Amino acid sequence: MTAPRLKEPQIPSGRTRHNAEKWSWVFMRISGPLLLVLIVTHLFVNLMTGDGINQIDFAFVAGKWASPLWKIWDFVMLVLAMLHGFNGMRLLINDYAHRAGLRKVLHALLGIATVVIIVLGSLVIWTFDPCLGTDPSLVPDFCKDLA
Repeated sequence: MTAPRLKEPQIPSGRTRHNAEKWSWVFMRISGPLLLVLIVTHLFVNLMTGDGINQIDFAFVAGKWASPLWKIWDFVMLVLAMLHGFNGMRLLINDYAHRAGLRKVLHALLGIATVVIIVLGSLVIWTFDPCLGTDPSLVPDFCKDLA
């Protein structure tokens, strides 16, 4: 009895970069554990310290983002999570979209969605001004000192 003949794997058309899949694999292995540390620390600081979930409101976020450390932390978490998810979805599209045209459209939509979310999230993080609140009860104490 002979072994069944295996079909050669299909390589998506349009690949021109050498070692792209290797670097994609390496990125996933580095970004995954790094994201785990970033997210667990984020959740611990937000939920386990102080009053837990009851402390999270506009003033809490404003106070955290007054520190450049937390802005950078959240920005790195946003970018890594989006690129990690983008890469995973790209691999799923390569595995399940068998027609080249469909694969290109799905890759384009995925790329657009990823860029839009990173840009919008970055704008929120870097342009956030806690002193612009209209409801005085929501404005942090340090903004009242500036007025």
